[in-house]
Amino acid sequence: MQRPADHARLPASSSFVHPAACDRSRRAGASPPAVSRVEGPSRHGRGFTLIEMVVVMSIIALLLTLALPRYFHALDKGRDAVQRQNIAAIRDAIDKFSGDRGRYPDSLEELVTARYLREVPVDPVSERKDWIVVAPPDPTRGSVYDVQPALKTQSADAIEEGA
Repeated sequence: MQRPADHARLPASSSFVHPAACDRSRRAGASPPAVSRVEGPSRHGRGFTLIEMVVVMSIIALLLTLALPRYFHALDKGRDAVQRQNIAAIRDAIDKFSGDRGRYPDSLEELVTARYLREVPVDPVSERKDWIVVAPPDPTRGSVYDVQPALKTQSADAIEEGA
């Protein structure tokens, strides 16, 4: 009797019982043979190995090296945008003050007391309210003609060129 090709591929430790063996044992009145399962290597501990931890940490480090530069660049771009907006708000308040009163304010605080600004905006780059005040061409008309940021950034350079 020839052995089928499917059974030839099974490993030696398999729990396969040939059907012919079951038929012989049934004819003899015996119960079918007990099937024993071969179990793989057991892990007594349920933790991670050192190699697994090193691989995971290296993958996390690789992802961080890709993501962090983009994150910090986005933060810088956000600060630049806020700085441009704050300069535009101060300049708009100076223009309105000048149009209403016929002179320029003596300080940025005068814009706040006259209610053209709620408060002097904070420069997000320097994180202080220190703006460089530019005096008007005619000093008898006030002290604040324009403002510039205390710390120069790329956007501040572009603002100066456009002003």
